[in-house]
Amino acid sequence: MSAQVPMNMTITGCMLTFYRKTPTVVFWQWVNQSFNAIVNYSNRSGDTPISMRQLGTAYVSATTGAVATALGLKSLTKHLPPLAGRFVPFAAVAAANCINIPLMRQRELQVGIPVTDEAGQRLGHSVTAAKQGIVQVVISRVCMAIPAMAIPPVIMNTLEKKDFLKHRPWLGAPLQVGLVGFCLVFATPLCCALFPQKSSIHVTRLEPELRTQIHEQNPSIEVVFYNKGL
Repeated sequence: MSAQVPMNMTITGCMLTFYRKTPTVVFWQWVNQSFNAIVNYSNRSGDTPISMRQLGTAYVSATTGAVATALGLKSLTKHLPPLAGRFVPFAAVAAANCINIPLMRQRELQVGIPVTDEAGQRLGHSVTAAKQGIVQVVISRVCMAIPAMAIPPVIMNTLEKKDFLKHRPWLGAPLQVGLVGFCLVFATPLCCALFPQKSSIHVTRLEPELRTQIHEQNPSIEVVFYNKGL
């Protein structure tokens, strides 16, 4: 997550710059989703091991789904104004996050993540808590992408009509990367803080078996906590 700003400003800037041709769309979406897959796996919740085969399947599914989404959206905007085409990368990234994060963290949805009491004592594993945590992370990531992928296209669409950039087209990519980086510097910490790292869920919302297990251990517990990941 510490690499989010420097890596994403470069990748996102290139996605927003090279969005017109299919090969470049495929390449930069693949690079972006490969980086996201690493981030999603590294910042997952829980400590359940995942095999290399499961990890490989999740990676291929996540990146393929993301690239297919980007190409599908690109084809839909062919007859729309040029500005609409600039927002294809954002729409693709938002949709891809809904695919990439659950797939890279699918093990949590199968076996659950650890839930604890307020003191940090482990009480069991919950799939319900995992689902809630993954939804929160997806929302955070989509919100994180909004400023960086919505503001620069509007600015660049205006600047590219000016003589300054027309005579210096090579400035387009670095300018786009700089604008994205400026947005990400503020959006990344803000959106990571949308939901607490140590999230909570009411015991009544947990699976019946886990609920019974917790009540047997300590009937006074009403809320349990879990690490939602980033």
